[in-house]
Amino acid sequence: MGMHVSAHIVWDWNGTLFHDNDAIIGATNAAFAELGLAPITLEQYRTLYCVPVPKFYERLLGRLPTDAEWELMDVVFHRHYAEQRGRCGLTEGAAELLMEWRTAGHSQSLLSMYGHEELVPLVRGFGIEAHFLRVDGRTGPSGGSKAGHMVRHLEALGAGVEPARTVVIGDAADDAVAASQVGARAVLYTGGSHSRASLEEAGVPVVDTLADAVREARRIAA
Repeated sequence: MGMHVSAHIVWDWNGTLFHDNDAIIGATNAAFAELGLAPITLEQYRTLYCVPVPKFYERLLGRLPTDAEWELMDVVFHRHYAEQRGRCGLTEGAAELLMEWRTAGHSQSLLSMYGHEELVPLVRGFGIEAHFLRVDGRTGPSGGSKAGHMVRHLEALGAGVEPARTVVIGDAADDAVAASQVGARAVLYTGGSHSRASLEEAGVPVVDTLADAVREARRIAA
């Protein structure tokens, strides 16, 4: 991609570039069934979801899950998600937006809380890996915040990417928290895991399409 110039986007994956809401809800409800919880709808999920993920379960259980309960639900969730993700695709227009941003001479990378070993072949399978300077998935236990991962991601990108001209595009309030951790900005997209009302509480721009997210990123990273 040549020299890094002005604006850089750090993309989120699940619920942002990858439209996997159906797989997320299906896997979540499978995990809930292990504890005898009733299934929830996408609207309920978007209203209640938060990180760290055990806090999300607390909102439904009325208490934090025990370590054994969390481990069981986490294993069940990831097993069912892996089975269902094959029916999901990129968010409408995502591939074109990645190409346009790259063609314009800007840089971009991908940071996800999905496991790194699973993420990389999935991204590669969509033929979009070459658009990114880096593709980083989660290493270590699941369920936590993206903030620490974002620090390591920006450090790995090197001096050519300036945090002040970096915009994180994601679908969760935690993406905004992670951006603030490194001195970057954030734009949040309503098509994924959070409701618009919960995203607006983060105090950053909230948009309904990825095209609008990129336009906002271009404006604030100028």
